[in-house]
Amino acid sequence: MKKVDLNSDLGEGFGSFKVGMDREILGVVTSANIACGWHAGDPVIMEETVNLSREKGVAVGAHPGYPDLMGFGRRNINVTPEEVRAYIKYQVGALKAFAVSEGIELQHVKPHGAMYNMAAKDYSLALGIAQGIKQVDENLVLLGLAGSEMIKAGKDVGLKVASEVFADRAYTNEGTLVPRSVKGAVIHDKDEAIGRVIRMIKEGKVKSIDGLDIDIEAQSICVHGDNPEALEFVVEIKKTLEGEGIEIASIAEVVKSYE
Repeated sequence: MKKVDLNSDLGEGFGSFKVGMDREILGVVTSANIACGWHAGDPVIMEETVNLSREKGVAVGAHPGYPDLMGFGRRNINVTPEEVRAYIKYQVGALKAFAVSEGIELQHVKPHGAMYNMAAKDYSLALGIAQGIKQVDENLVLLGLAGSEMIKAGKDVGLKVASEVFADRAYTNEGTLVPRSVKGAVIHDKDEAIGRVIRMIKEGKVKSIDGLDIDIEAQSICVHGDNPEALEFVVEIKKTLEGEGIEIASIAEVVKSYE
């Protein structure tokens, strides 16, 4: 039986500003990527989200980004590999402290937004991220875009890696995500999105925005539940996957099944 993880980016409010439907989405996913205070989140929200994840039996991961609250971490920032390594250590270390305080282990790290997209193409940046993770905890899994430089860098430093795919995003011919500013970058038809996910898992293929079949490895599916319609979509994805005989499991379990 094939296994796949469902992950979601959570804890992305700030102060009194609340974002998303974290409690509801935690009833569906198997891994939570929790914001670490730089692109979103704050200490109180971090603690609450870790605690809620523990209650729901959802594995916890750090979701570090650039120091860009105003831009929600989606603006490109030119940093050196050494700087991004320090950024990673600082944020992962912070979330790890909350996990330890709740008596659970941190499972993985998934960079956020611009950091994620830049490192998918820039090996030196990806290497800085991977090194930062390993220096904090060599047992952490690096969750990165399937086929990207992050996956390569993670393997090169000796980390376990998990290849992430997106249900509602279009891909370029090179296997990277089509920028949101491009028409067709976000897939709104839920049946189309679910069909693409099933094919990625079962066949290891996805059709690019230009209509080309490209190879892809799907170990974790990123889903969003920031509104009732999106949450309904996530529930349907899970139901369809299980109906196809695909087991929903945490990132750690999926990675272990590949060993």
